[in-house]
Amino acid sequence: MPIFALPFPVVDPVAVNIGPLPLRWYALAYIGGFVFAWFGMRALVGKESLWSSGQARPTREGIDDLLVNVALGIIIGGRLGHVLIYDPGFYLAHPLEIFQTWKGGMAFHGGLIGAIIGMALYARRGAIPFLTISDICAAVAPVGLFFGRLANFIKPEMWGRETDVPWGMVFPGAGDAPRHPSQLYEAGLEGVALGLLLWFAARGGALKRPGLITGLFGVGYGLARIFCEFFREPDPVQEALPHGLTMGMVLSLPLVLLGTLAMLNALRKRSVPA
Repeated sequence: MPIFALPFPVVDPVAVNIGPLPLRWYALAYIGGFVFAWFGMRALVGKESLWSSGQARPTREGIDDLLVNVALGIIIGGRLGHVLIYDPGFYLAHPLEIFQTWKGGMAFHGGLIGAIIGMALYARRGAIPFLTISDICAAVAPVGLFFGRLANFIKPEMWGRETDVPWGMVFPGAGDAPRHPSQLYEAGLEGVALGLLLWFAARGGALKRPGLITGLFGVGYGLARIFCEFFREPDPVQEALPHGLTMGMVLSLPLVLLGTLAMLNALRKRSVPA
């Protein structure tokens, strides 16, 4: 082992066994993300000072249905995104593997599309502006991203490029060279830093301008993901692109552009009137 490499803290991928059923950290990350998101969204819609008087939004009880819609969209969209974007040939040859989500393989951008569909259906059914729904969901999304990246680290998967920094780690299955713990970089930027930014924005009145939180999330996540891709080892077949680009960079750039447009549009308009 190189002199400056940190030992990888090997953790059993199974957190606890419930009878004959193993409950893995990967599943717990999703469960924890959804639970914290539920508490966060109920707190947001219940705090009157964050909203303009009379501004249409879900009730605290209505958050239950919204969470179900978004959760289904994330799980189905995330899995299909991974299957269709990153390795369609493998899953075409092994179709039963599509349902084996406990082995990992969830694409953020596919999950985002699924979540958007779930939010749109809820907004239409409840006659609530879509941007208000997306703002509520975007404000709590970093919690799920944080737990998800920690699950990537524990598994381990999506490790970083080879490095000589003192905090480099030798990951099981990734050779003997120390690598960037890029999963932790993403947990810090996409989860903690972005979560704090959106929290302060919501406290500052951003929810009164529909689309502003959504735009901040798109820009913040897109830039954080693009930055972290410079330290993450791309799969040479599924993710690596010419000129040093990766699939993650290419898919995140539209989020930055669309997020910028959403922010400009929200700031151009007056906040929702009383």
